[in-house]
Amino acid sequence: MALSGVRVLELAGLAPAPLCGMILADFGAQVVRVDRTPRSAVATDVQGRGKRSLALDLKRPPGAAVLRRLCWEADVLIEPFRQGVMEKLGLGPEVLLQENPRLIYARLTGFGQSGQYAKSAGHDINYLALSGVLSKLGRKDENPYAPVNLLADFAGGGVLCAMGIVTALYERTKSGKGQIIDASMVEGVAYLSSFLWKSQNLGLWNRPRGENLLDSGAPFYETYKTSDGKFMAVGAIEPQFYEQLIKGLGLDSDKLPSQLSFSDWPKMKEKFASIFAQKTQAEWCSIFDGTDACVTPVLSFDEVASHQHNKQRSSFIKNDQEEISPRPAPLLSRTPAVPSFKRDPFIGEHTEEILLEYGFTKQEIAKLYSDKVIEFSEPKANL
Repeated sequence: MALSGVRVLELAGLAPAPLCGMILADFGAQVVRVDRTPRSAVATDVQGRGKRSLALDLKRPPGAAVLRRLCWEADVLIEPFRQGVMEKLGLGPEVLLQENPRLIYARLTGFGQSGQYAKSAGHDINYLALSGVLSKLGRKDENPYAPVNLLADFAGGGVLCAMGIVTALYERTKSGKGQIIDASMVEGVAYLSSFLWKSQNLGLWNRPRGENLLDSGAPFYETYKTSDGKFMAVGAIEPQFYEQLIKGLGLDSDKLPSQLSFSDWPKMKEKFASIFAQKTQAEWCSIFDGTDACVTPVLSFDEVASHQHNKQRSSFIKNDQEEISPRPAPLLSRTPAVPSFKRDPFIGEHTEEILLEYGFTKQEIAKLYSDKVIEFSEPKANL
């Protein structure tokens, strides 16, 4: 795989950092999740695919010393804490990069390592708000709304941090040096919105929120309910695609307002909605599949894996617990990701194994265990 041989230490955290680590693991990196001890009652990482777990008490000096030793041999460290936390533990980048100048030190936070909010708590909706993107999301005459926590946490956070890590690893092949990555979710999601910024002079966003071409204002870029309570997604922007949409709906374009007549959009939405409500989702699929009308079914999580297109591409996979999840993307021709099909690791399941690999002796491990600096967790047999 593309990242085979890359050693990653991921300090356990919430949503974005685990995704970043899972992406690296899917593409071949050896990812060790450093879990907290004493462990919390519930493991929060549901993105542990392909990782191993080491349980370590970083708040105690011997635990921090263990992580420092691990970083001597590591290529990448992913840390998800607020600005200043790692420095208080004696694990800041000035320490770890001095000991291992090749280390890629990735700091994934909501607000970044500097600025007024650097030490503040926050979540996806807050980062989305500060980026300006949230102001663009929402329907007419409604409050802005966040589309679950995908944009800032995962796209602007986890994915862009993974991109930064891979970029830094590539640069290291030329310089031989590591570096610090300051991955701010505010800036990450703002960067993702570059098209919104750079298209402002095109007239795409001149109208209030929810009344523009791509934000649910247009009748030809909208979702519609079908007679069986399901939905169809319509994205017929270009005139030639819009004409096929009109044809599929059984309408005559000569008897309709111009596609870009803003004042007629509300009325056209009502017309489209009344027509879509007359047939089931399957019936609409039979009409629009194979056309360029840009009309597709809105599939539930229970339906996506069995849809013919997704089946043909093996877009979804099952692990050995029969849990379905998306196959890693993008698909590389020579060195594709080969995701693990094993269950996610238990906290501390691989503690001893990992420490031995990183050069700790059995005597050192026994001492760390007796001092409660580390924890082990053995999988229980199914009786």
